[in-house]
Amino acid sequence: MTNQKNLETKWLKVAQVSELPEGRVKSISAGTRSLALVHFDGQWAAMDNHCPHQRGPLGEGSIEKGVDGECWLRCPWHGWDFHPLTGKPPGGHEDSGQDTFPVEIRGDDVFVCVPAEAPRARTVTDVIAETLVNWGLKSVFGMVGHSNLGLSDALRVQEAEGNLNYYGIRHEGAAAFACSAYGKLTGKPAACLTIAGPGATNLMTGLWDAKVDRAPVLALTGQVQVQVFGPGKFQDIDLSAAFAPVAKFSQPVLSESNHAELAALAMKNALVHRDVSHLVFPDNVQTRPAAQDAKAQGPEGRMAGLAIAPDPADLQAGIDILNGAKRPFIIVGYGALDGMGDIIALAEKLNAPIATTFKAKGQIADTHPLAAGVLGRSGTPIASWFMNECDAILVFGASFSDHTGIEPSKPIIQVDTDRMMLGKTHAVAAPIWGDGAIAARAMAKSAGKSANNQRQEIADRWAIWRREKAKRIAEDNGKGISSALIFDILTRLVSSKAIFAVDVGNNTYSFGRYFEPQDNQRVLMSGYLGSIGFGLPAAMGAWAATQDFAEYAGHKVISVSGDGGFGQYAMEFSTAVKYGMDITHILLNNGELGKISKEQRAGEWPVWQTELHNPNFAGFARSCGGHGVRVKNRDQLEAAIKEALDHKGPALVEILTDAELV
Repeated sequence: MTNQKNLETKWLKVAQVSELPEGRVKSISAGTRSLALVHFDGQWAAMDNHCPHQRGPLGEGSIEKGVDGECWLRCPWHGWDFHPLTGKPPGGHEDSGQDTFPVEIRGDDVFVCVPAEAPRARTVTDVIAETLVNWGLKSVFGMVGHSNLGLSDALRVQEAEGNLNYYGIRHEGAAAFACSAYGKLTGKPAACLTIAGPGATNLMTGLWDAKVDRAPVLALTGQVQVQVFGPGKFQDIDLSAAFAPVAKFSQPVLSESNHAELAALAMKNALVHRDVSHLVFPDNVQTRPAAQDAKAQGPEGRMAGLAIAPDPADLQAGIDILNGAKRPFIIVGYGALDGMGDIIALAEKLNAPIATTFKAKGQIADTHPLAAGVLGRSGTPIASWFMNECDAILVFGASFSDHTGIEPSKPIIQVDTDRMMLGKTHAVAAPIWGDGAIAARAMAKSAGKSANNQRQEIADRWAIWRREKAKRIAEDNGKGISSALIFDILTRLVSSKAIFAVDVGNNTYSFGRYFEPQDNQRVLMSGYLGSIGFGLPAAMGAWAATQDFAEYAGHKVISVSGDGGFGQYAMEFSTAVKYGMDITHILLNNGELGKISKEQRAGEWPVWQTELHNPNFAGFARSCGGHGVRVKNRDQLEAAIKEALDHKGPALVEILTDAELV
């Protein structure tokens, strides 16, 4: 063994004799050390597996004979040669070549003698990983690869110590969607880990989904070595420029960086701004030893409460409008999530109906006597009735999107923590900058009861709508099962402790229209981006949150998609099986991109290129190791959904649906 004197050594079994025929070489592991094992001319040899040129894998090389008949191990990348027994190149000097290691054949086994492993040195990425954990990072979704191995090892250590959970996905886009859903549900960032180049760029759609829906996410991307930035190195792109539009905070991690401070700022920006933070890790920086005095940081002394008290004069202007209204109507958006208890208490004092935007579906149970369902394109006639009949609208945390369609001609009181959202598309009567819960409590103290108690009217409108739904549930054209029936069954079967991750397409509109959420149910969707493929990866992120936060423990996770959406990230079902994720996926299969077909017809275009060629998705789920059932007839549906919901682990119900009954 060369260059290994005066070190404690140990013999390790690395292979069986039958694994390596004469004249062959293979890569082996001896502890954590990678070696090239060689069998030639009846002899066995082992050397360091990394070619000194560009660290090519010598174990993937070949045994070649030179003109002098001598055997050489040839690197598969650039043809550098090394003598198997000495590790020296042809004509090499004493200080060149590879370390070699003694080999013994013991019966059918091959043993190699290697130096005992030194204790693992703490690196700069350890400091970063420790800081991220201190700031509350609990879950990482990603793909380990060649340009993030040092960072991956730091995350491995944190996982081994029980500080975080790691989920290896099949596509980086799924990691970003999972993190986006995790942030929407918890208000805390999960991290997505990728390599340089295509791994990093694959995150973009999911990160934009998080950004426009105000969800905190942390992106950790590998990068090529610092010394080859720019000249066209394999998989080198300008990640800082690529991420600049989507990331609120994006910084490279360099050797001389304040590593703990970078990690702390990444987490703080994600949390405070509810946005995307991004750290770029050059390959050669990741394994740099940390300074002996390098300390991880935490959030102590660096974070304050996020609630903002409204200006008293602005608040009074809103109260005056409420006190003058006979039929006030409350609309809550996703931005009102944390203040729902106080907003509902205000509605109960005013006897005013509460409708939600589609993105806020589930923030009040449809069983509440003041609930008016969803307002807008994905909504119910109940909500639109009360908006049309009201004489004042009180809006908490909504963006006034075209999808929702809040009537601008009514007197509007708008409460939001984002000043740019106030009067965003048109003037409102009373813009109020502040926390929804604080504003609602103040209004409840000063506002009087409205002249009309609208509770009975709300009940009457629900009765009318449910009679209409019953007719739609009964419809059967013989072409598949109706969406109304599917979501009626889900409404009845799903427990109150549930989280829904909803994809994009006709299935989404039907979910908004027909599903009636209960207390303690949450709905996650790709709101402003509206990205198909969101459903299953989002359910993975939601399930991870049930493992990380006590308040979500025991919640059943259900994802809903069409066949188009599921096909985008279908292989992630195998990820769910690998980690035992208790997710039930409801798949509405109509054999086409139904929403697009509908839009083509509405625009008086021919229906073109929207049909889909699908596999048997239920069979696919079973082949992955999960539960899968295909439903063709309506009388089989309820039992199939119940069986899937009761299954402990990933389950898929593929329902053949009628594209016209949405």
